[in-house]
Amino acid sequence: MRGFGELESAIMDVMWSRDEPATVREVLEELQQQRDLAYTTVMTVMGILHDKGWLRRERAGRAWRYEPTMSREAYAAHLMREALAEDVDAGAVFTHFVEQASPEESRALRAALGRFLERSGE
Repeated sequence: MRGFGELESAIMDVMWSRDEPATVREVLEELQQQRDLAYTTVMTVMGILHDKGWLRRERAGRAWRYEPTMSREAYAAHLMREALAEDVDAGAVFTHFVEQASPEESRALRAALGRFLERSGE
């Protein structure tokens, strides 16, 4: 199981915070508020994220406009699914997860399970 690297994560945070696609230049400008980065570095990492399927892109003149292929929440669920796909006891994993959940997380989990059970007719 592997999540994003540090710069990949920072780029995806910028992308998820936006309501519209972004060019490399726009992402770089947001990232440079916190750290000094080269345009080519951000361009390379965004190209890698595209190749991995995390970003989609379309031409905008000579540049590319990128957008995430899934929401931040869908990505978190993807990581959880990957963790459960490993050779582990899913019941034990869920037990540990629930034991560590905050009251807000517990309420959200109960609500999600309720919606799922309602849709599935159980």
